[in-house]
Amino acid sequence: MSDTHDPNHSPDQPLSLITEDAAAFAAALALNKRLFGLDLGTKTIGMALSDVTRTIASPFETIRRTKFRADAALLAGYVEAHEICGLVLGLPRNLDGSEGPRAQSTRAFARNISPLCGLPILLWDERLTTAEAERLLIVADQSRKRRSEVIDKLAANLILQGAMDRLRAFAEPH
Repeated sequence: MSDTHDPNHSPDQPLSLITEDAAAFAAALALNKRLFGLDLGTKTIGMALSDVTRTIASPFETIRRTKFRADAALLAGYVEAHEICGLVLGLPRNLDGSEGPRAQSTRAFARNISPLCGLPILLWDERLTTAEAERLLIVADQSRKRRSEVIDKLAANLILQGAMDRLRAFAEPH
């Protein structure tokens, strides 16, 4: 998909980028600032935070979803507090690459949050990240209760780390 810009933007505000193109996203990022990874579930949002060098992602928090405005306000507070320069949203494609209702919901979230946060947004293919997070937690011998407490932020961590590993290709001199 090509880059998508908010058609209702004010001329006084910078245009926010929503893209699946890692190179375009990398070019839009400020230096020495963090990225925020989000795993949008129907009931929760798992979050991960990068370091300022964008080398290591760390699980951050899981919040219970409420109304969009409340969720957006909470995310905006984190964006400001941690000096975030870009968002990486997990795009839940089906195994065959097609997009269902959850992917459409993620795209709608990106379109709605974009004018509020004013940051570039990368939609990152998250196929199997929750399954991988679950597998890692089982291998780590975590109880079912503990897995349910941390699965969303671990999935967000896998999404963010995967995106940052890809972004590194655009940061290194050729």
